[in-house]
Amino acid sequence: MNNSPDKEKHLLASDVRRLCGEILDSKVTAILATGATLGDLEAAAAWRLGEDDVMDDTLPPLSGGAAAVYDILIREDEFLEEEEGASPSTRL
Repeated sequence: MNNSPDKEKHLLASDVRRLCGEILDSKVTAILATGATLGDLEAAAAWRLGEDDVMDDTLPPLSGGAAAVYDILIREDEFLEEEEGASPSTRL
């Protein structure tokens, strides 16, 4: 993983929206509140997109800020499914 100074910078809402696309404002706020870095956000976004499968397990396991961001991103996806009418029993 690239540990450049940019990867360690504090996140801005624009960083979250650029990497995660259209997500709820409350999720952006929650992600910013984690104190995660840009590198954490990039790792979480890669896992969310399933790039870990494509990269043949070359991504390290998530921990710390990246794991917290990933949890928030996944919750956001679940909420969107509920809003679109999927019942909880159809999501296994």
